[in-house]
Amino acid sequence: MEKRHMETLQSCSVDLQKQLEVDETLLQHLKSNKILTDPQAERIMAKDTSFGRAWYLLLLLPKRGPNAFNMFCRALKETDQDHLCDMLMQHLEGTNPEMSYSDSSCRLSVEEVVPVKRMRFQESMECSLDTDSPITTPVVACEKSFYNSHHQKSYKMTSSPRGKALVISNVTFDGSKNSELGQRKGGEVDEEVLSQLFADLDYEVRVCKNLTAEGIRDCIEHFRSQPDHRRMDSCVVCLLSHGVDGAIYGSDGGLLALDWVFKAFDNRHCPLLQNKPKMFFIQACRGEETDCGVEQIDGPERTRSPSCEQRDAGREDARTRQSDDLERPRLKLPQRSDMICGFASLKGTAAMRNTKRGSWYIQELNEMLRLHAKDMHLADILVQVNRRIKDREGFAPGTPNHRCKEMSEFTSSLCKDLYFFPKH
Repeated sequence: MEKRHMETLQSCSVDLQKQLEVDETLLQHLKSNKILTDPQAERIMAKDTSFGRAWYLLLLLPKRGPNAFNMFCRALKETDQDHLCDMLMQHLEGTNPEMSYSDSSCRLSVEEVVPVKRMRFQESMECSLDTDSPITTPVVACEKSFYNSHHQKSYKMTSSPRGKALVISNVTFDGSKNSELGQRKGGEVDEEVLSQLFADLDYEVRVCKNLTAEGIRDCIEHFRSQPDHRRMDSCVVCLLSHGVDGAIYGSDGGLLALDWVFKAFDNRHCPLLQNKPKMFFIQACRGEETDCGVEQIDGPERTRSPSCEQRDAGREDARTRQSDDLERPRLKLPQRSDMICGFASLKGTAAMRNTKRGSWYIQELNEMLRLHAKDMHLADILVQVNRRIKDREGFAPGTPNHRCKEMSEFTSSLCKDLYFFPKH
């Protein structure tokens, strides 16, 4: 690589590490042009954070030959990261008037026109994928030794399929019923990502699209009553729609309370799933407020909080398991248990969604499950999703969403560690 190209990368490295989206599409462009090898790309994707992936790529590029800079710029353009390509070109022009990247079409405006409606329906301007569907890495298999050392203290996850997964995705809405519910562009990407993800995790997946509020209710009632739940070890429900705090919208503009959804799967209303993990993932706004973020003060992050642990006062008597002993009362369960629910945003705030890549939350959930389901239980995976969401920042110069933030969260009544043990 020429010295001026190396100096340009070095001078722009801080901004690149903050904003560069290093994913399979970008790396595929670099691999196809012989800039990176497959092992190098794999090592880049193995980094836990977007910052780490960008840092490692920038470390490799100066050593990848005379065409590395030009092909990197082209890859930025082809993955809709034109603003970064422009930044490099402008810096290069400042150091040398002769541009090395001859494709002038790289120099495009980075703004994307978005209809200004209510704040919660504005689209994120982070980078986009210029493809019909996202490229995903395979689910990494669980090793036998890990299964042998962890399965006894975790939920049973050996059935094949592991369970049923329901994905309800509302992308289009009846404007005559509620004119504020715009099309969820990019929502179709999320439904494809989730259906493929859970199929790869050995779930029997059903996708239902553009349902009214009553249609969502009917779909969930049918799903929860399936007799196959008896022989399976878990279930998954994904709800993708517009929403408010505590409810999601049907395609007709009607609202369905999330508490009703959780109640439909509790121990009283869904006995076939008693003592089995029930997973919920909600990609919907929980309010209208956009998280604009705050400047971090100097010093270490103050994000750690004390935890509290309680122990049961009593202990199960083995004799209570004898269901045929009518003289003894059956072991009772709390009405709602063994559930975990991931939310894309905090109460009162909007969730970010990209028109081509899909939502931030589903992107991170997909990647973390594919890479870490092999040896990490779900609660820890969702903590890592939170960490990655915290690091993300919208790029939309000139709009209220520029440098916007999002924070995901989850709630859990799981009673054991929940491992997927993929491909075991």
